[in-house]
Amino acid sequence: MTFNSTFFRRLTLTSYLLLIIWLVVWHFFLTIDKTTSTLFTLLFWIVPILLPAKGLLEGKPYTYAWANFIVMYYLLHGLTAVYAVEGERLYALVEIILCTLLFTGCSFYARVRGRELGLGIRKLKEELLEEKQAFEGSKTKEPK
Repeated sequence: MTFNSTFFRRLTLTSYLLLIIWLVVWHFFLTIDKTTSTLFTLLFWIVPILLPAKGLLEGKPYTYAWANFIVMYYLLHGLTAVYAVEGERLYALVEIILCTLLFTGCSFYARVRGRELGLGIRKLKEELLEEKQAFEGSKTKEPK
């Protein structure tokens, strides 16, 4: 692993852990007017962020890439709370910052580490050229 991939992995794992801790603290300890059950809060706010845990800890670039979809759920929540929930704007701002760091770390780690491992997505132009060559190669061969 290069310095870049190590840096982005650490950024991701740190912000991931802090986001999990922050979500637990916010939704179980800081919210005074809790109108939902503990089970609902657990299933709705904690379980989704735990889904990519194994792949993130193992350093799998693909997991880092798709984890961003889950991060967007929390980013959207934070943006909505900043706008709509006056008493929890500071809490939501912390969530937005952690989500932004997590998204950045995941995106760059997936890209850098994926390239290191040769997992990059090929360009369409290269795919089309390869298909054309394979097709023309099969046309030029005459049956016996």
